[in-house]
Amino acid sequence: MATKLPLQTSNNANVPKPRAAAAGKTIEEMYQKKSQLEHILLRPDTYIGSIEKHTQTLWVYENEEMVSRPVTYVPGLYKIFDEILVNAADNKQRDPSMDSLQVVIDVEQNLISVCNTGDGVPVEIHQEEGVYVPEMIFGHLLTSSNYDDNVKKTTGGRNGYGAKLTNIFSTEFIIETADGKRLKKYKQVFENNMGKKSEPVITKCNKSENWTKVTFKPDLTKFSMTELESDVVALMSKRVFDIAGCLGKSVKVELNGKRIPVKSFSDYVDLYLRAANKSRTEPLPRMTEKVNDRWEVCVSVSDGQFQQVSFVNSIATIKGGTHVDYVTSQITNHIVGIVNKKSKTANVKAHNVKNHLWVFVNALIDNPAFDSQTKETLTLRQSSFGSKCELSKDLLKKVEKSGVVENLLSWADFKQSKDLKKTDGAKTGRVFVEKLSDANEAGGKNSQKCTLILTEGDSAKSLAMAGVSVVGHDYYGVFPLRGKLLNVREASTTQITNNKEIENLKKILGLKQHMKYENVNSLRYGHMMIMTDQDHDGSHIKGLLINFIHSFWPSLLKVPSFLVEFITPIVKATNKKTKRVLSFYSMPEYEDWKESLRGNATGWEIKYYKGLGTSDAKEGKEYFSNLSLHKKDFVWEDEQDGEAIELAFSKKKIEARKNWLSNYVPGTHLDQKEPKITYSDFVNKELILFSMADLQRSIPSMVDGLKPGQRKILFSAFKKNLVKEMKVAQFSGYVAEHSAYHHGEQSLGSTIIGMAQDYLGSNNINLLKPKGQFGTRASGGKDAASTRYIFTVLSPATRVLYPKDDDVLLDYLNEDGQKIEPTWYMPIIPTVLVNGSEGIGTGWSTFIPNYNPREIVANIRRLINGESVVPMDPWYRGFKGTIEKSASKEGGCTYTISGLYEEVDDTTIRITELPIRRWTDDYKQFLESMKADNGAPFIQDIRAYNDHASVDFDIKLSEENMLEARQEGFLKKFKLTTTISTSNMHLFDKKGVIKKYASPEQILEEFFDLRNEYYEKRKETMLKNMELELLKLENKVKFILGVLSGEIIVNNRKKADLVEELRQRGFTPFPKKIMPVEAAVAGAIDAAEESEESSVDPVDSADAYIPGSEYDYLLAMAIGSLTIEKVQELCEDRDKMLEAVEDLRKTTPRALWLRDLDSLDKELDKLDQADAKAEIERKVAQEKIRAKSGAPLKGRKQAPKKPVAKKTTKKVSESETTEASAMDTDYNVAEVVKPKGRQGAKKKAPAAKEVEEDDMLDLAQRLAQYNFGSTSSKLTITFLIKKH
Repeated sequence: MATKLPLQTSNNANVPKPRAAAAGKTIEEMYQKKSQLEHILLRPDTYIGSIEKHTQTLWVYENEEMVSRPVTYVPGLYKIFDEILVNAADNKQRDPSMDSLQVVIDVEQNLISVCNTGDGVPVEIHQEEGVYVPEMIFGHLLTSSNYDDNVKKTTGGRNGYGAKLTNIFSTEFIIETADGKRLKKYKQVFENNMGKKSEPVITKCNKSENWTKVTFKPDLTKFSMTELESDVVALMSKRVFDIAGCLGKSVKVELNGKRIPVKSFSDYVDLYLRAANKSRTEPLPRMTEKVNDRWEVCVSVSDGQFQQVSFVNSIATIKGGTHVDYVTSQITNHIVGIVNKKSKTANVKAHNVKNHLWVFVNALIDNPAFDSQTKETLTLRQSSFGSKCELSKDLLKKVEKSGVVENLLSWADFKQSKDLKKTDGAKTGRVFVEKLSDANEAGGKNSQKCTLILTEGDSAKSLAMAGVSVVGHDYYGVFPLRGKLLNVREASTTQITNNKEIENLKKILGLKQHMKYENVNSLRYGHMMIMTDQDHDGSHIKGLLINFIHSFWPSLLKVPSFLVEFITPIVKATNKKTKRVLSFYSMPEYEDWKESLRGNATGWEIKYYKGLGTSDAKEGKEYFSNLSLHKKDFVWEDEQDGEAIELAFSKKKIEARKNWLSNYVPGTHLDQKEPKITYSDFVNKELILFSMADLQRSIPSMVDGLKPGQRKILFSAFKKNLVKEMKVAQFSGYVAEHSAYHHGEQSLGSTIIGMAQDYLGSNNINLLKPKGQFGTRASGGKDAASTRYIFTVLSPATRVLYPKDDDVLLDYLNEDGQKIEPTWYMPIIPTVLVNGSEGIGTGWSTFIPNYNPREIVANIRRLINGESVVPMDPWYRGFKGTIEKSASKEGGCTYTISGLYEEVDDTTIRITELPIRRWTDDYKQFLESMKADNGAPFIQDIRAYNDHASVDFDIKLSEENMLEARQEGFLKKFKLTTTISTSNMHLFDKKGVIKKYASPEQILEEFFDLRNEYYEKRKETMLKNMELELLKLENKVKFILGVLSGEIIVNNRKKADLVEELRQRGFTPFPKKIMPVEAAVAGAIDAAEESEESSVDPVDSADAYIPGSEYDYLLAMAIGSLTIEKVQELCEDRDKMLEAVEDLRKTTPRALWLRDLDSLDKELDKLDQADAKAEIERKVAQEKIRAKSGAPLKGRKQAPKKPVAKKTTKKVSESETTEASAMDTDYNVAEVVKPKGRQGAKKKAPAAKEVEEDDMLDLAQRLAQYNFGSTSSKLTITFLIKKH
């Protein structure tokens, strides 16, 4: 068995000499057990770090200053010195009266001593160990006063090695201490790597004597050294300065008998900054703050690389750690916001800011934990620091003004420039870009004559290629753009460099970043021609290309004829006889021509060219054969052109853009007859049309709450009479065909799905019914099935909200010769409040919460009765949580929306409702993240019992975490609250002007006035139509009787003679309207629409009607109708009609409205019943699931719950009940007194003064208004009255 070697004083301590062959080792030699002391000497790197020499650039103190230079030192030797120094500094925390620390580094004697005042080590025998305390803590391993982690200490020691390591790696180690409390002075000497110790020498001392001194001689042979080298001494000296900076002015620190000239942490920081300023023309800024008793911070700037000098309980954390991150992150987060606000393209991240900072931190932290015994990096979590370091706004403001922001902006510009240059083009003969048809001369000596045609898509490229075949390929290249170009003005460098389209354009044109072009000689092409569709999106593409050039190469726009556009006709009119073709390049130009025809368009065939794809190859050749007509040069007049481009595309010009759009005048357009276009004119007369269209697509109307896409869908559903299920994909096609929808049908499908969704947080009243998977609250509707698989149909409530009787009153639009949806529909209540809305358009955005339709109905009734409205709060159908007003401002209110929870037991919480639009799947991921925290998961277990419509989570916590959540508040801890605001309610008003509404009540009141007008119009129109229908019935009776009696002979006669006879006999004419000029477009008006227009109001003017068609309603009657039975049937219809006319005449517009509101109430009752039934079924199903899994059904403590909104009954007040009943009997209802704003209720007008309905003309007089000069008509009217 091998003999155990004694402690040696070499690097190979306790290591036996190698044997000739390992094969001869015994088991005992192969597997050995070492004592703790032997292990430390055998493997010193585990305890004190490396014992080999290292060279590293560090700060050292030499020649009376701090110097950053390469230093060769042994980390282990530095560590044993630091342990003693930190021990001495720790005493300041134990005894605040400590006022002196003296350090001696004697190179000649290889001796280091550290002496500090303050409480000495207790000179007393430890009762358990049987040795004096000084010997135990300096000469026995694993002894410490810092083991109790329940006691929060801000000292450096922790693991019980510390000073013992210094003792072990010293040839001599002397501990001396004076214990004034016990009047004893203690001295003991250890030698030979703590292997030999002397008996302690104990003498008396005065009560005032309290100090501790450690003197040691490092065992240099362990570190392969013969003396304390200058680099090591400089590093040790710097550590003494560190301690002086950390301890501050209350402790006098001396080195080799000379006082350190550092009295504060600020003085200490100055040592570094003075050294750094030597190589600078301007001194570095210094922002210091003593945050509290435990934190001191100083901030300066660095040259692109993060620097830090930090201390934790006087320990130099040369690699930083969590304390440095804590301080630095506050600064970086603040500066990131400032820089990115100043430059939208900077895209600066926190780590970029960090690289420009130099941070100094001096912290006292409870029970610090480090990455290793060398304590170079703090690893303790921020939550365990025992204190907070929240930097003041004043300090952050100083840092902001220190130059770091300017440095970062310069760095961002440099980086962007460097990145953008990577995609630079060059003037070369050939470039290889997919889909580019390059001009033969591009990049050559004649390149300035070449034109690059940029087309909107591949189909437009085909048209351009057909045209190029006329002018030749030598000087014309074609490149198709893929959709819309990126708005580069505030885009990030990453967005620009990753954009393939921009890279291709730079390559094709030969553009170089930051080049100032006075001419086009260095480019591959001398002209850039934009060829897009003649619609709003085509204008936007032109604008984006202009913006691209102006952002990077503004000088190019000043080069004559560099930028040109190619225009194509929007409409072509072909004369059917002469085949003469007229081309119109703008709609106003076409409208003027159409008016000049005075309705006589039968000789013309009209064709609309919305896209370039409409033109064929032959037409393409025609366009290029006459280039001067189709080519328009953009010209730069002055700086106003540049300002106009910025106005349209810069995010900094939001307010100016709002004013620009607010001043838009309908009818504004660009005159395409002019050969040249200024950039200002393009922006103000063409691009503004796109911006307005974009705004209209994004923000709904106050009147019907719909955006154009939604309105087109509703129009098509009404036109189709969508009462039978139809596949969404097919319905999308129908909508596109019948409402002139020019965008993708995929987008249309998404809009249809959105209108049919009925999950919580979507629609309060869905206008379409979902038949299939239309999405759930689990994913916020994103889990909807493809439009190929789902069906839809009109909801029963839709026609109640949008009555058919109002359809004839609406102002229908016309596009491509096709009658499409109205400007807006006229619902019976403001549906924008029912289903809410949100959107972002050019210059404006909007957010309208959902409101309770019953409350809206109740307020409408109040307004009808002359009362003031009751304020409304947001309401979402099916929501069980609370919606509470948290703040009210002039611009709107803020509401806090809270979910529901209940405590099941001491460790379980149940969540049964989430805030509006916090989707279940997203929330589950959030809970999983709280469970998956690797450090210390807050949640122990999650059990989900949700279904597609409800929320039900059981969350298991520890008792401690449950208490913490209760103290913080369950709502806050589990993110069960959100906020919404009514401060951004922008809508188009009835005139199509964007307007901000301060409250839902303002919307309601403005809607009320308009809707009231339309009820009056509805009554007038219904009366007029019914009376005309009555007149038509009477004419038919008279006609049949005339035929039966033989007075009127129909057979074997010319139609013209028959028409003349009917006119002479006084029959009322009902001529058909002439088909409008647009109707010549194939498929513009379908058969159903033609039949609807066949019967029109009788008028005198012959210009607008088809001659000879005025008696078709009589002459087109079937032969089977010419019977006595038919006469009797028509007389019965006439009697019913007369009765209906009289009833309507007596009915007030208000009564019509109340009748509609009653119908809506019935539909709402049906919805409530369906919801209640579904809720009961869900509860039963959930209880079964919980019962199966053994989960408790009810919680012990229900969270306080406030009602979301009171269910408003139909009858708001007794007076309203009277109104409703009166409507159903004799309609003797008082007329409405229009309320002013939201004042108190007005007195109702007495019933006797009801809108003098009795003054209305009687039926005979009203029908007489339709007399067209014949005595026969008068006879008919007399007959009708007598019959009645």
